[in-house]
Amino acid sequence: MTEALFRDDSYLKSCEATVTAVEDGGVYLDRTVFYPLGGGQPGDTGRLSWGGGSATVIDTRYGEDGHIRHILADGDPVPAEGSAITASIDWDRRYRHMRMHTALHLLGSVLQYGVTGGNIGAEKSRLDFDMEDPVDKEAVTAAVLELVNVDHPGCRWISDEELEAQPELVRTMSVKPPQGAGQVRLLEIEGVDLQPCGGTHLKSTAEVGAVRISKVEKKGRHNRRVNIVLDD
Repeated sequence: MTEALFRDDSYLKSCEATVTAVEDGGVYLDRTVFYPLGGGQPGDTGRLSWGGGSATVIDTRYGEDGHIRHILADGDPVPAEGSAITASIDWDRRYRHMRMHTALHLLGSVLQYGVTGGNIGAEKSRLDFDMEDPVDKEAVTAAVLELVNVDHPGCRWISDEELEAQPELVRTMSVKPPQGAGQVRLLEIEGVDLQPCGGTHLKSTAEVGAVRISKVEKKGRHNRRVNIVLDD
């Protein structure tokens, strides 16, 4: 498996790595800071650089057996297998995804319903809730902003067995956290939210900044889609 450096430190912007394979329209590395598409969060973009060349990474996806595939722009040069490279993410885009992702966890702690879907973007993000009740945009925005000012998020790990013994931790109704590696990462915002999540998050909720509910959509009798945007 590719060593996923972003799991232990979401703030890493680059790393040194070795090309382990070039196939399936992508480049595989022994280690990476690039987050692959998953859990509603887009794959990272950025650049791979090596002696005498560089290429743009337009997307990052999981390949087989946990390996991470860096998809290059058409026509860009491709590093040779065994090459030493520097992998650098588009940090501004990733940081907005981190702000959005943490903000969605805060939103989910305010609207305590089952989550049926979600999507994270640099410009707007959303969660779909299994609910019939109307959503007061201004009140929910105020509640989320109050949590933004709390300064104590963090991540920790539990075993697969511990998660199986606490199924109530999983609020997503259609997506289950990845298991099978022996441990699962929890996002913990003390006293606010605790649930399995493999995405990239902020060290402090204060880093979310100005966020608001931009739109609420009725997507069915038991489904409300709540959209958020960052106001900066």
